[in-house]
Amino acid sequence: MAQRIAEAMDTCSVFIAEAGTGTGKTFAYLVPSMRSGGKVIISTGTKTLQDQLFNKDIPTVKKVLKAPIKVALLKGRANYICHYHLARALDDGRFVSREDAGYARRIAKFAKTTQSGDKAECVDVPETSLVWHSVTSTRDNCLGQECPHARECFVLAARREAMEADLVVVNHHLFFADVMLRDEGTAELLPACNSVIFDEAHQLPEVATLFFGDSVSSSQVLDLARDTKSEGLASARDCQDLQEACRKLEKAAKDFRLSVGVDGGRFSALQLRDKSGFGAALQQVQSELKAFAVILETQAERSEGLEKCWQRVGELGQCLQIWEKGDEIGFVYWAEAFSHSLQLNRTPLDVAEIFKKQMGGHPRAWIFTSATLAVQGNFSHYTGELGLGEAASACWQSPFDYHQQALLYAPLGMPEPNSWGYSEAVVDAAFPVLKACRGGAFFLCTSLKAMRRIKELLEERIQEEGLEISLLLQGDGSKNELLRRFRFAGNAVLVGSQSFWEGVDVRGEALSLVVIDKLPFAPPDDPVLSARIEQMSREGRNAFMEYQLPRAVINVKQGAGRLIRDETDRGVLMICDPRLISKPYGRRVWQSLPPMKRTRELGEVLGFFENYG
Repeated sequence: MAQRIAEAMDTCSVFIAEAGTGTGKTFAYLVPSMRSGGKVIISTGTKTLQDQLFNKDIPTVKKVLKAPIKVALLKGRANYICHYHLARALDDGRFVSREDAGYARRIAKFAKTTQSGDKAECVDVPETSLVWHSVTSTRDNCLGQECPHARECFVLAARREAMEADLVVVNHHLFFADVMLRDEGTAELLPACNSVIFDEAHQLPEVATLFFGDSVSSSQVLDLARDTKSEGLASARDCQDLQEACRKLEKAAKDFRLSVGVDGGRFSALQLRDKSGFGAALQQVQSELKAFAVILETQAERSEGLEKCWQRVGELGQCLQIWEKGDEIGFVYWAEAFSHSLQLNRTPLDVAEIFKKQMGGHPRAWIFTSATLAVQGNFSHYTGELGLGEAASACWQSPFDYHQQALLYAPLGMPEPNSWGYSEAVVDAAFPVLKACRGGAFFLCTSLKAMRRIKELLEERIQEEGLEISLLLQGDGSKNELLRRFRFAGNAVLVGSQSFWEGVDVRGEALSLVVIDKLPFAPPDDPVLSARIEQMSREGRNAFMEYQLPRAVINVKQGAGRLIRDETDRGVLMICDPRLISKPYGRRVWQSLPPMKRTRELGEVLGFFENYG
């Protein structure tokens, strides 16, 4: 694999590599990267993986190769303390709680001693604390070169280091948002580099879709109102109209969120227009923004911060107008309601042409690698989504002995996945297996509703049987904290949804059972998916076979990949969905999985655990 990547780097070509768990794909791309003599950007799926590469894998390979290269870690601006906003927050002193005020003081102390300003290094303050929002900048509220603290800015320092480095580690969100598309501060990174390597490259179609579109949210309007209020108190305290305008804009933003109802969810533009209060709430936000701009223009020259706020009003108003017009062909207009925010999105139906265009220009190598890119060894779904054409590709199987180490179990007698009481049937089928392996299980669910129900049912059964098994639920702590507790317990059960299907590494007996409740097809009423299906149908294509099924297969491969992480692991992958066997397409799913021994008999599963227990 390293040789093939080195060849692609030498010839500035595109190469796609699927490499199973345990092949050492990280070393396979790091070795040629360090020996290429050019500048390389490595983009990973998560910040956790970024940190692991930078702190562990890269130093290991660099030491072995004795490579005299300079390495830099670059994260999104929200990860670095902003001197300007920290000072504003401390001056303002309006913290939600005494605890937050204490955290802000700790951050101020940390800011004086840190070289990087990376909040991950500030261990005294929880990553989930709301105070971070007040002491970091966003693309919206960064003052750039106009900032009085520009010379000591941690974001600019990190970017300078990245420009000088031979090897730069970023994550996919940063790569698309800043390097490839928008941010002038990092725009020169891509032209300067000779190779781009995407690890966890299966995430790219989703991330590209997100960033090649646009979004505007009620949170951005709220942030604008709050930032202006703070700037006004510092530089325009005598302008009473400004504080009143901030209050009105804040109310309009909150009413806008509530106009779609209290519950979260995704809505097409058509569904939103049918909601009685939505149109009026959108008009109200736009009206308040116009009035806000008029007042702010009279105060803008009093500080850099107020001027920036004035610019933001215009940008937000323009984004809302574009979304409201909603007439651009090839885009779907939709919205997502979160607990405190409503986000309006304009998303391209096809990113292949846009991505292909972005890859053009200066000749360089593009390497895409992951454990899950192909469907039955075929990459056409992936290359089609990203416009990679007839790119060279190869598969390297995992070195593990799956036939001996793992068992794929599809239980008999399962009802149809949409039937009433399906979660009960999942727990009934899985509980004997859970008892046999004495805990150490992941339950991976395809919806939050199913996740919560399965957790309730497991709790009842564990109590009834008096089992000493601790039960963890996604959301009851950060992902890293839950994994720490899971590993420490040794026999815990973790019930999770999307967050735990990928990027999770638990080795040894702490995890010996992975239960998947249903095949992970995206809900067909999702506005982006339904628009894509409609478009493909118009083109005479089979959206299910070409798009929905390959995506589901890749997701199942990710979930299955949690089970066997090294040569000594043993375990059972239990897929409860009867469509795995009853539908012709089910074969494409299980034939894409590692070559595990397969069974439908509970007795064989119990025997498997007896033999190695």
